[in-house]
Amino acid sequence: MEQLWALLSLGFLLGLRHALDADHVVAVSAIVAQTRQLTKAALVGVLWGVGHTFTLSIMGLLVLFGKLSISSSLAQAAEFLVGFMLILLGISTLWTLRRQRIHLHRHSHGAEEHIHFHGHAGAREHTHEHPEWSWKPLVVGMIHGLAGSAALMLLVLGTVRSELAGLLYILVFGAGSIGGMLLVSFLLGLPVVWAAHAPALQRAHRAIALTAGLASIVFGLWMMLEIGTLEGWLGP
Repeated sequence: MEQLWALLSLGFLLGLRHALDADHVVAVSAIVAQTRQLTKAALVGVLWGVGHTFTLSIMGLLVLFGKLSISSSLAQAAEFLVGFMLILLGISTLWTLRRQRIHLHRHSHGAEEHIHFHGHAGAREHTHEHPEWSWKPLVVGMIHGLAGSAALMLLVLGTVRSELAGLLYILVFGAGSIGGMLLVSFLLGLPVVWAAHAPALQRAHRAIALTAGLASIVFGLWMMLEIGTLEGWLGP
């Protein structure tokens, strides 16, 4: 029992550390840069972690019970996909920034009146419906879970003595990654939301979003080039 608790504790700590991987932080930063509420910024991390844990759990079941083996070439292909996804995220962030024209806006909902920052996509007429939440971070987390599953599965198979212990390890690892990314997205959201709601910091807010988008594109290109060269896809 003590060995199991030690394994699960290690899994939770490694999950926290796993959330801080560079490609994870870059991806979440690109999504958080498009938010204007701290609760939504934190929710980005939670949804990312849930998607990440879901994919890891599926892969874990296949490895532990289906005896599936994950080749290094398959793991590299998944990492290549992550790089491509980062490029798309960066383009999406820049496109959103391009379409928005942010300004102070006053309107009422029934008897309640409030002021907030409003963006228009170039149209003269607009409604005052608040946008629905995007499931983008959930999908991004699922893709990251697929890419990061190889090393995790090897670790599980090399340390656990039963399938149940292996599955518990994966779930605890996922819980650690959810908690870690929740903290990361919350901290990233603090300057983004603060700048978004300060009239004097609108340029700073756009600069943050621009930096996050460009960083996602550059990091994605770097990942694709590195993996493509390593695997010989892009020539010797």
